[in-house]
Amino acid sequence: MAKKTLMQLILLWMTVMSAAAQSVYDVTAAGAIGDGIADDAQAIQRAIDRCSAEGGGRVLLPRNHTFMAGPIQLKSNVELYLEATATLKANPDESIYKLSAFGQNRGEGMLWLWAEHAENISICGKGTIHGNGIAFMGAELSDSYELKPLKDQTFDPRPHVLTLTDVKNLTIRDVTIKEGAYWTVHLIGCDEAVIDGINLLNNLKIRNGDGIDIDHSKHVRIANCHITSGDDCICLKNRREFEQYGSCYDITVTNCVMSSRSCAIKIGSENMDSIYNVVFDNCIITGSNRGLGIQNRDEGTVTDVVFSNIQLDCRLWSDVWWGKAEPIYVSSYPRANGNHKDANWRFPKGQIEGRCGEVSRIYFNNITSTSENGCFVGGDVPGKVKDIYFNNVRVRLQGEGSRSMDKRPCKGEGFIKADLKAMKAMQVPLINENATVEIK
Repeated sequence: MAKKTLMQLILLWMTVMSAAAQSVYDVTAAGAIGDGIADDAQAIQRAIDRCSAEGGGRVLLPRNHTFMAGPIQLKSNVELYLEATATLKANPDESIYKLSAFGQNRGEGMLWLWAEHAENISICGKGTIHGNGIAFMGAELSDSYELKPLKDQTFDPRPHVLTLTDVKNLTIRDVTIKEGAYWTVHLIGCDEAVIDGINLLNNLKIRNGDGIDIDHSKHVRIANCHITSGDDCICLKNRREFEQYGSCYDITVTNCVMSSRSCAIKIGSENMDSIYNVVFDNCIITGSNRGLGIQNRDEGTVTDVVFSNIQLDCRLWSDVWWGKAEPIYVSSYPRANGNHKDANWRFPKGQIEGRCGEVSRIYFNNITSTSENGCFVGGDVPGKVKDIYFNNVRVRLQGEGSRSMDKRPCKGEGFIKADLKAMKAMQVPLINENATVEIK
């Protein structure tokens, strides 16, 4: 009887291993070279297409290879798996990036790795996804890179690293994603997403180099990540280009370490819908231009958000980056009427100016900060920003000299002068404009 049971287990094991072997699609078998010179996009796409068509499985990028590639579409039921020492690197040729990352709005970058209307997609492994960001930049400055001049202001060829639109059941785990030229991980209209244990290491001097953008998405869990980003590390928003996907809600972020030249954790500024039921907990923020920010500049609302158990330090960088080293920043102001390249997409169709929505029931619990500036809470009119609670918030001010708060991108004056001496005398250093704040 024991021998029969043992044989059954061996046969079962062989069946499982055989099935697993059949579900692995090695990109080198599909023709990828992996020498870091040849463009392997077509071979990788063949492996993905076949894997998805045959019911799903693992598309393998094997170790000790650098696969340079142009745009690649991910598809349903595919796990893109990068072994340790495997690298997938963006082709630096700007001319090959043709598909806009924002639909009809072609002024804010193109697609590199992307998926649309799909399900059950995973991106895993100990390998690296490399956005080749510096190849798309202009001259290096003291704390940023210049942007290359555009021949056509309505077309920006810089590739976003990973853009996932209307994907259900998404997992991104363990990989290193680095050196994005524009936004790095952008979730649009996604449902049931897990981002766990990744290293997202962008160059701190690259503008628009957002880390993770959660856009019109729901039921998203981000945990155990290390993120460095020139722009926002984690940002929640509702862009107008994707209004069909509705609100952004039920989002949790835990156990992350972040550093940013802009705002490490931000909600806004693009928000034409509603953002609610959001928790940020157990995080560390270092060397950022702004720490925790709600920057509402459109008609959408932000409600029921909790920031808790966060240690942060902020320092002042140049005005290239929004922020004036505010550790906590909560605001709602109408968007500026600017004539920037994407002005037609910032306001409701047919309008040249907008309005801003309510920000309320925002909780800051157990926050400790060392910063070159105080906190700011403000709105354009009384009642717009209300029920903001500070519970055990401690801010240690550093440095001397003049201070100001940064309200950009708002209609009217972008900065408010602050009295450093008055702030130092407060229980929590705070500038308040038309807002209700309770401090305990």
